[in-house]
Amino acid sequence: MESFDWHGGTIAAATPIDVHYRNTQNVRRFLLHACGPDFTFDRDLMAWIGAGNPATMGDVANEWLRRRGRAHIKNHASPEQRGKEQP
Repeated sequence: MESFDWHGGTIAAATPIDVHYRNTQNVRRFLLHACGPDFTFDRDLMAWIGAGNPATMGDVANEWLRRRGRAHIKNHASPEQRGKEQP
């Protein structure tokens, strides 16, 4: 399987984070769009990503929003919700 192009690939909430993840301008653009204009990377978020916590880019956006007491991005289930069956 070919690794994702973090510099030029189209990033969506469902884009999986792989072992080749890179904090690129493309990633920042996605997170600015998903989280709003005040998005910034911080050390705690970077450590959370590096520890292998998020499965997708939507998870990263939702974690940033959660840490700031904001609503999650629409149409993206949290890791906990993905483990539950939908009625």
